[in-house]
Amino acid sequence: MSQRRCLSCGHGFHLRRQAPGQQYCSEKACQRARRREWQREKQRTDADYRENQRRAWRAWAARHAEYWREWRARHPEYCAANREQQAVRDRRRRSPGSLAKMDASEADLIVNPGVYRLAPVADGLLAKMDAWTVKISVISGPSDAGEPLEGCLQKEDVIGSGGAGG
Repeated sequence: MSQRRCLSCGHGFHLRRQAPGQQYCSEKACQRARRREWQREKQRTDADYRENQRRAWRAWAARHAEYWREWRARHPEYCAANREQQAVRDRRRRSPGSLAKMDASEADLIVNPGVYRLAPVADGLLAKMDAWTVKISVISGPSDAGEPLEGCLQKEDVIGSGGAGG
């Protein structure tokens, strides 16, 4: 009989003849780890299994609607620690330089009042269908009193028939 090291606990164990590919020993904790790993892989690779699990979880949640509320009431120390960790994650997410999108505006960006013209500059090369790349040109800025000046539309500013490209 050959021996192998368990992937979970690291102890040596004798392989069973019936399972030549055996990688986990027979300890309960190691068998739980084996099943957990099988399920993780199955979730990752099998869409039908994933959908079945989702349906089963939703059915369970519908039958036990109060479960999480009661659990949080029984574990206030966990909830307090989780709130603190969430506050740290929120601060980290809002910190400068942590934005995932390169074109996302920073909170301290100030746009001066005025009248602007937006002219499209991209030719459909964007990955997002609802994103626009435009050139912003100032038509007029704020008046001396700090009030924005009223601008007037020009022919190229009108979208639709009679406007630019129409």
